[in-house]
Formats: sequence, structure tokens, C-alpha cells
Amino acid sequence: MVTKQEFVQNIIGHRKAEIRNHASEFAPANIALCKYWGKRDRELNLPVTDSLSISMGHLGTRTEVRISPTGKDTVIFNGKVLSSDAEAAAKILDFAGLMKPADSPPLEISTVNNIPTGAGVASSASGFAALTQALNSFFGYALTGTELSLLAGLGSGSASRSVFTGFVHRHRGQRADGMDSFSEPIPYRWPELRIGLLTVSGKQKKVGSGAGMNRTAETSVLFRSWSQQVQQDMELLMQALEQKDFPLLGATAENNALAMHACMLSAKPPLIYWMPETLAVIQKVQELRHDGLQLYLTIDAGPNVKLLYEAQDEETVLEAFPDAETVRPFTALI
Repeated sequence: MVTKQEFVQNIIGHRKAEIRNHASEFAPANIALCKYWGKRDRELNLPVTDSLSISMGHLGTRTEVRISPTGKDTVIFNGKVLSSDAEAAAKILDFAGLMKPADSPPLEISTVNNIPTGAGVASSASGFAALTQALNSFFGYALTGTELSLLAGLGSGSASRSVFTGFVHRHRGQRADGMDSFSEPIPYRWPELRIGLLTVSGKQKKVGSGAGMNRTAETSVLFRSWSQQVQQDMELLMQALEQKDFPLLGATAENNALAMHACMLSAKPPLIYWMPETLAVIQKVQELRHDGLQLYLTIDAGPNVKLLYEAQDEETVLEAFPDAETVRPFTALI
């Protein structure tokens, strides 16, 4: 089995670091239209299936890396200095340790999310993507997009996709060393596409995505058919992008999300990330669609709902959901 250290060395082992004083990078969160749920290799976060996402424009994470003024590694999260034994700090420092050269000085890593953390809005995806890119800039590695996506995936599988913007495809890959499990942007633009972020709850979920994936894979009977579902949905989504067929895109994304949650519900014990408000939104979207509005939804591993619609229906959607935060994925990023 390939270790994380070996994986990283395969990518940056031959590069000489040129340490800067400071680096700052932004990465957007991403919403999977075809979900990543389940790992074929837990050590390297290699996925069971392909996945396809759309980036969340201005919503995501900015991470800054500098030489620590205190002489010791420090993590600042949303303006608060974390204890070195805090779980979030440990994850960030462990990941940074994989990319640090032997002669690296202690680091101060400051990360700011403008989305809820750990609530099913892909904060870990943007967080580890921004961290990977900031470390790359700080150490002067000049890594390619493919290499950055491979490294970011070690921190969070979905972070592999947040290295890029727009529509992004992560490949499952076949190799045991994980070198073919990278993400790449899909060259389709959809300026009219809108995402409405409905934050039902900003609280951190009790069961993280990694633990939830493992429980689902180990105990859910429905999970056995998940790979087949994804294969079909990936084909339909690519067709929708090629033909710019919004009803096909929206219906496929919604069905894929609900199928993932069905797998979770059949786990033992069941994984229920939804709240009553989540179900109310689902029912309201279905009613509006029945009345002729081209409106769809997707939900990651959390209670929060992402509405999918086009610019022509934005006013109607916001009248129905005035609390939705509008995201225009193809507008210039930060």
C-alpha cells in the first residue's frame, strides 16, 4: 500500500523549494452534480467512482502562509488562533508537513471561510485546495494543476476538484499509487447557470463525510449499486453539458443527490443529515417544478440545499426562496 508520504514524494520529491516570505491563495467551494461518496483507498482518499462538480464562484476559502513570527507552527482559523491539539489545527499541520521541505521554517497558516464550516457546503474542499495552492506558492514548487489536484485530494477527496473553477471532472483512476485519480476542468461555460445556496443550518455535522462514507460503504445494501448509478449519471451530465440541456442537467443532479442520501439512509445505523427544513425545501422545489418552473436541487452530506436554475428564472426563484444566496459560477472569482 502506498503511504501519503510516498504519494507526495512521487509528485514533489524532485523539486527544489524556493521559500517565500508570504503566500495567499483563494479556492472556491464546489458542488458535486455527480457525487463523490465512497473510497477505494482510505489512506490516499481515492474515490470509488468518478465525480463531476461546479465551482461556487466567490464562496470558498482564502489561505495565507507565512514564516511564523512566534517560532512555532501556528494555525489561525477564521481569525482565531487554534490550540495545537485542536482537531482542525492537527489536520492542517499534518497536511502541511507532507509538503514542507526538511529545511522549512515554522509556519503560520491563516485560513478564512466565507461559507459555513463542516455543514455540508464543501468547506473542506475549498479549505484543502486553498491550503495546497498556498503551500505550493510559498515553497515555490510551481506544480501543475493536475499535481495540485492530486495533492489536495489527500486532504479532502472533494478538494481535488476545488483546485479548478467551472465544471470539473475527477477521475476515479485505476492505479494503486493514485497517480491517475486527478481532476481536470471541463471546457464548457454556462453563464446563465445559477446556484442558490440555502443554509438550513451552519452547525458542524456530528458525523463527518469521511466517517459517513465508510459507514455507508461497509453497511448499506444500496451502496452496491452506487457505482452503476454514477456511471449512468456521468454520461447524462456530459450529454447535458454538450447540448446545454438544463432540464437534463438539473434532473440528473437532483436524482444523483437523492440516490446518495438513499444509500446513507440504508446504512447501519442510518445516516440522516437532513433536518425538517431540508425536506420542506425539497417538497417546495418539487411543487414549483410541477407548476412549470425549471428548478432543481442538490444536497451534499449535510442539511443545506443548493438550488439549480437559470438566470431567466432568478427573480421567481428568489421570490420563493428569499433567503437563498445567489452564486454565479462563471462570474470572475476573487
